[in-house]
Amino acid sequence: MIAIENLSKSYGGQSLFEDVSVKINSRERIGLVGRNGDGKTTLVRMIIGEETPDSGVISVPKNYCLGYVRQEIAFAEDTVLKEAMRGLPISENDQTWKAEKVLFGLGFCERDLNRRPDEFSGGFQVRLNLAKVLVSEPDLILLDEPTNYLDITAIRWMERFLVSWPRELLLITHDRSFMDRVITHTLGIHRKKMRKIEGPTEKYYAQIAQEEEIHEKTRINDERRKKEITLFISRFRAKARLANMVQSRVKTLQKMRSLDKLEELKTLDFSFRTKPFSGKYVLRAEALSFGYPGHPELIQNFDLAIAAGERVCIVGPNGRGKTTLLKLLAGLLKPQSGKIVCHPHAEKGFYEQTNIQSLVDSRSVEEEILYSFPDMDRQRARNICGAMMFEGDAALKKIAVLSGGEKSRVMLGKILASPVNFLLLDEPTNHLDMDSCDALLAAVDAFEGAVAMVTHNEMFLHAIAQRLVVFQDNSIRVFEGSYQDFLEKVGWTSEEACEKSDVPDTQPANKKNKKEMRRQRSEIIAQRSRALKPVETRIAQTEALIEQNESRIRGLNEAVMQAVESQDGRRIAEISKDIHGCERAIEELFEELEKLSEAHRSLQAEFDLKLSELDTPS
Repeated sequence: MIAIENLSKSYGGQSLFEDVSVKINSRERIGLVGRNGDGKTTLVRMIIGEETPDSGVISVPKNYCLGYVRQEIAFAEDTVLKEAMRGLPISENDQTWKAEKVLFGLGFCERDLNRRPDEFSGGFQVRLNLAKVLVSEPDLILLDEPTNYLDITAIRWMERFLVSWPRELLLITHDRSFMDRVITHTLGIHRKKMRKIEGPTEKYYAQIAQEEEIHEKTRINDERRKKEITLFISRFRAKARLANMVQSRVKTLQKMRSLDKLEELKTLDFSFRTKPFSGKYVLRAEALSFGYPGHPELIQNFDLAIAAGERVCIVGPNGRGKTTLLKLLAGLLKPQSGKIVCHPHAEKGFYEQTNIQSLVDSRSVEEEILYSFPDMDRQRARNICGAMMFEGDAALKKIAVLSGGEKSRVMLGKILASPVNFLLLDEPTNHLDMDSCDALLAAVDAFEGAVAMVTHNEMFLHAIAQRLVVFQDNSIRVFEGSYQDFLEKVGWTSEEACEKSDVPDTQPANKKNKKEMRRQRSEIIAQRSRALKPVETRIAQTEALIEQNESRIRGLNEAVMQAVESQDGRRIAEISKDIHGCERAIEELFEELEKLSEAHRSLQAEFDLKLSELDTPS
């Protein structure tokens, strides 16, 4: 168990978190969530001892082993297999099969095992670092955005591996669906505080949203009551015969709590500008072939037509040609044979994950947006900066000081500079946090033009894919149907070996099991709806009663002022009694609302757990 007690950390006057305490208990798999810049990576670095807190302590048990995947590349062995085996415990340094199993799961093949580590791309070198950590079997694995370096089959293997992990895990990832399928608890950094709850991210965010809504309603109600009481005191303070009533109001005012207004959090909020398109197809590729000099052809005799408004997702293992195909469709590469015919009225917007290298370090965010389109004016550039969360002086920040996520937002902003009707997106979610991924998904879903997207994010695939271009078994094919259809009818052939291994598969073994799982899921969702509906109805009724009492108080306050003017002491006493009754009723209703909200959260958690257990292999 790791105990974090009274932890505080700030950088350059900006506080990340203040006086937070949390524990990582035995066998907990924790998903760490928060916005970019909230301190997720900083917390991980403090746990492994590479950062020092301003105050507070992190207690790690003696002989407790931490496994952290480093981005720095430093290899000591001359083959991939020998390097991976360096991670094995001393008592198992002859267990070659353990290293091989992890390497194969992460996308290395048989012929890669005897190659030198420095022959591989940076992404595969990071995978090798990951393999060393996984085979070392630490007490706690700390993973910071591991999916950025994995393809879809490796991500699915990693998911199975982590679900069966018998010790502790702390995971940071922008891939919400991957996180939710792996974790048992969610730990969130929000408004400089930390909170850990049992269950998936959806439950955590729903709880935060509900509590903040209640906080804001309570604050508004309290301020309105304070204003009314203050007005009464100032108006009747000088009237001697109302001194008792005025003094009572003064005491009430002194006892009333004062809630701060919640600071509005900036969120990525944008939509792609759509250029009208009247044709049937934005693009056709016929008998397309391409390969890089000295290497086998990646694409052979491939045909593809993309209709107006269609969503096509390009999927498959890394290194098979997905990004190359996207570049061919974008016109950045020329095919060796075949042709690509683009409609004359098609206007493309291209986002490539490596394009952040094209940003000029000496320019500001605003300047990059200004230079992205010939007719761009400064005001429009500032508007785009604001949509990308670079408001005010933040738009003047130099590219050189931006994080990877901030540079990705600049690249998205450059696409917003001109209207398009055909988006080509290569791994757009890398370096974005969960909130930004959600905003991007909403923007892509609302876009009226066609979309061709390379992604390993299965949430995106399930949400938007209408057709797939699949790289698999050294071939490329078009699959007509959704991603779920593909998993059920075809599936990833590279997972067959994993299904036979001792790492349990998260996918049902056959279509009958999948059908039964969908039936059970639908039944649980229906039960959840039936269970939550009466609670939600009571919450709505309670909120309505609060509003009725507040409205009655406003009317009574006007009535008491009229009674004072007419010097009707008996009427004043009656009205004052009614006001106190309404105030007590409001306090009781707010207490009831809190209890109902807690009951709603508990029921939601109960059914979320059932759904999670249904998805988790036994």
